Order: sequence, then C-alpha cells, then structure tokens
Amino acid sequence: MNWLTQLLTEDSAARTVMLLGVAGTAGSALGKIRIGGVSLGVAGVLFAGLFLGYLKLTVDAHVLEFVREFGLIIFVYTLGLQIGPGFFGSLRARGLMLNGFAAAIVLLGAAVAVGLIQGGFVELPAGIGLLSGATTNTPSLAAAQQALKQAGAADGATAVQGLAYAVAYPFGIVGIILTMILVRRIFRVDVKAEVVVAETAQQPARPRPATRNFEVRNTNLVGRPLGKVPGLADARVVVSRLSRGGVVEVARPDALLRLGDILHAVGTEEGLDELRVVVGTEAGVDLKTLPGSVTNRRLIVTRSTVFGREITELDVFAERNVVVTRVTRGGIEFTATPGFRLQFGDVLMVVGEAPQIDAVAAVVGNSNKALNSPQPIPFFLGIALGVIVGAIPLSLPGLPVAVKLGLAGGPLVVAILLSRVANTGPLVWYLPTNANHMLREVGITLFLAAVGLKSGDKFMEVLRGGDGLRWMLFGAAITTLPLIIVGLLARAWKKLNYAELCGLLAGSMTDPPALAFAQQTTGSDAPAVAYATVYPLVMMLRVFSAQLIVFLLYRAAAA
Repeated sequence: MNWLTQLLTEDSAARTVMLLGVAGTAGSALGKIRIGGVSLGVAGVLFAGLFLGYLKLTVDAHVLEFVREFGLIIFVYTLGLQIGPGFFGSLRARGLMLNGFAAAIVLLGAAVAVGLIQGGFVELPAGIGLLSGATTNTPSLAAAQQALKQAGAADGATAVQGLAYAVAYPFGIVGIILTMILVRRIFRVDVKAEVVVAETAQQPARPRPATRNFEVRNTNLVGRPLGKVPGLADARVVVSRLSRGGVVEVARPDALLRLGDILHAVGTEEGLDELRVVVGTEAGVDLKTLPGSVTNRRLIVTRSTVFGREITELDVFAERNVVVTRVTRGGIEFTATPGFRLQFGDVLMVVGEAPQIDAVAAVVGNSNKALNSPQPIPFFLGIALGVIVGAIPLSLPGLPVAVKLGLAGGPLVVAILLSRVANTGPLVWYLPTNANHMLREVGITLFLAAVGLKSGDKFMEVLRGGDGLRWMLFGAAITTLPLIIVGLLARAWKKLNYAELCGLLAGSMTDPPALAFAQQTTGSDAPAVAYATVYPLVMMLRVFSAQLIVFLLYRAAAA
C-alpha cells in the first residue's frame, strides 16, 4: 500500500487532481441533499473543500490559485455566452431599476463595514477583509490589499485581511442563498409561474409569424409580377405558395398574377391585414393542406460561407425556386424578410420541391453534427481576449490605483459581446447548449473546490480562536443586512420578479455559486440575465469602495 500512502502524502499532479475530484464528487453529492425542500446545490463543493482542507489534505498554493482562477474564468465566460443575447434587451427594459437596487446593496454593505471599523469592533485590515469575504468579491480583496501596501500598512495587515476574508466567505455564499429562501417563503412565491413571466419578459417584443391564404380579386394586379405587389416588402410578409387552377406551386417573384390565384402568405398579423387589402380577400382554403410536389422543411445554417449574408444575396434560393418563410434564432421566430442576415445555428423554414430543397441544404450546410460540435479555437481565443480585457487598467480621478475588471469581469464582458456578434468570418462564437452547461458546472466546481481546500485549515483555526466567532458574526451582518433590506423592499415595493430578484442578489455580491444555486432552484437562465445586468456596475463599485475605505480610514487613523 506504499503507492496509496505516496499518493495521499506526496505533493504531485495526480494528488492534486484526485483531491479536486473528491471535493467535486462529495460536494456535488452534498449539494443534492434536500432538507425542508432546500439544498445547497453547487455550494456544497465549498464545504467539501473546507473539510478536506481541515484534514490537512492541502495542495500547493500556486496550483490552487491557478485552479481557482481558471475555473472562475470558464464559468463566467460560458455564462456570458449563454445570457449575452438577452442581456442588452434586459438592460434597456429594467436595467436602471436593477442597478439601483444593486448599488444600494453595495453601499449598505460598505456602510456596515465602516461602522464596525469606526466603532472599534475590528481593525481596518480585518474589517476590509470581512467586507470582501462577506460579499464574496475577490477583486475587491486584491484591490484593498494593494491599497494597504500603498498606504504604508504593516506587513501583517494583508495576512489579517486574507484570514478575515476566508472566515467571512463561506457565509457570504450561504447568506445569499438564505435570503433567496427567506424572500420565497415570506411572499409565498410560485417559482414556476414567476420563471415563465421572467423568461417571457426577457424575450424581445417580436410577434410570432402567422399564415393566411388570400384570393386575388384586385384587377389592378392582373399581369403584375408577384414580387412587384405594392406594399408587399414594406408589410414584411413572405408569399411562399401560389395555387392556380387547383395546382399548387412555389410562389416565384416573377410569377404574373391572375384573378382567382390563391396566395399563401407568412408574416405578422398587421402585415397580413395590409396585404389582404391590396390583394382582395381571404380564401376559404389552406394551400398547405392541398396535395402536390411542394413541401416544406427546416434547414440549419452551418456553412461558414453564408454567415453574415442576406437571404437575397444567396442566388441558390432563386435558382432552385425555394422560398424562405421563417427564421428561428435563439428560440425566437422571425419572418424571413429580404434584408435578414444569416448566422450560425439559424433554422430556416423553406418551401419548395424536395430535390430543390436538397440542393439548398447543401449550400447552407444543414449539418446537425456541425451544430452540436464545439468550436475549440474561438472558445480559447475568447477566453484569451477576456483575460486581456480584464487586465486593462482603468485610471479614475481620485484613486491612486488603477481599477481592472479582473479575471471575472473581463471574460464575462467579452463573452456577452461575442454572443451578440455570433460569428466573425469562419470563427463561430456559438457554444452548443450541452457543452456550455457542462463547462459551466466544471468551472464553478473547480473554483469552489480550490477555495475550500485553501481555506479549510485556517478556517477552523480562526473559529476556535478568540476572534473567529466575532468575525463570523460581523461578516454575517455585512452579508445579510443589505440583502434582506433591499430584497424585501424590491419585492414589496416594485413587485420584482423572483427569478430576477435572485439574479440581482447574486449579482450584487458578484457571486457565481449563488447564481448557480438560483439557476438550479428556478430551472431557468432568467436569473443570469439580471446577474449580468448588474455585474459591471457592482464590480466597479466593490473595487472602488474597498480602495476608498482603505485610503480614507487609514489616513484618518494616521492623522
């Protein structure tokens, strides 16, 4: 059994991977245990890591730091890709209110920390560490440590700050989760109903295309090409089938109209009403139900040569006499108007004869394999770009230290932007849903396991010491007081949707584990949209407030 003893005691890559695997396995199992209908979810990994750290099953600090940061990068990047398409619409609709509540949580937490420091309950290094840990914000910890060094604090100040951070951090996660549960219980929230409302509100206000059949009664249209019907393009309506003498054919733009022709049209209700006025009247038959060689099929856009091109730019549709009636993107259905630009993963509803549709399918790709296959090059390139953006120093007046978005903010911002671009030439930023969810879970699990393993031994030491319980109570106050006050106020006053409220609470603490818990609890990505809406402002406020407290209070104490 010497090999097992060596594996457990000697520092090695195998031992590191094994401990991370044990923490991930045990923590995930712990997170599934439900007590009173509530489970820890992914946060269980943190406690499993703390227990392993308490048993002295530690890993090299540099290795743990890499695992923690890399796991966080993977989590926030995949999160950004997932919620990016709905982010900007949410920002326009409700962003001001959500960011107002989030800012209030940040400022209230800072006020509680300042009160504890000024009241003599804790020293400045411990107080600022408690603020960072209680709000689960590592960038503010780093910014405050740098500010302490610049302010000339003693060498041991940063160590005390880090220890206070470790003590407050676990309840920082649990406190957010408990607040979510408290709000749900007090207001007796129907989670499923609230999720439906939230997801509906986060979708762009775009009516679903409808279909109608019109009979040509307008004599002014006789002999006019279908594509030249007045108002057809402006009404954003597509005519896909034409019936003449009982024979159904594909509606070509150059087809000359006759009285009695029946047109099958797709578009908005308003656009169809406008077309009816021009054409004549509604027909008493649905051309889709009549027999014939004309059929319809869904094709998936997967070939890079058509990315970013308008439907009318692709000659294959006219050459093969195939009409695109609808385009589905991100679960939203659009009328296929001429200026619509195609992106990877678009689903086209086309009408035509089967052999001609096959030819069109070869041009647009229509490959399920390509759709479900991850793109490793753009994935790693996106992560690299995110790290670069996060490292850019932002100098602001009044602060001697430049502020950075960091390894959490940079990848998130870049992923949100790339999700809007969808593709850049042959580079496809889209990540299949299954791959996205898997990578997201792996990332957050690695992050929490590393945090727990690093803090486990110190955590128990401080708890058994004189300051441990006091620090934990103070950290709990910094965590819960702002969350409960703003959470109850937002729900009671503004009737904020529960799914959005969970995302707001998690985002106000820049806390991925709490967000993961909210997503597991609601079974929806709706909390992530609110999380991303408030994240940029909150991250900046967290970093600024930590630095500002250090500079102001340290200088005041020195004076």
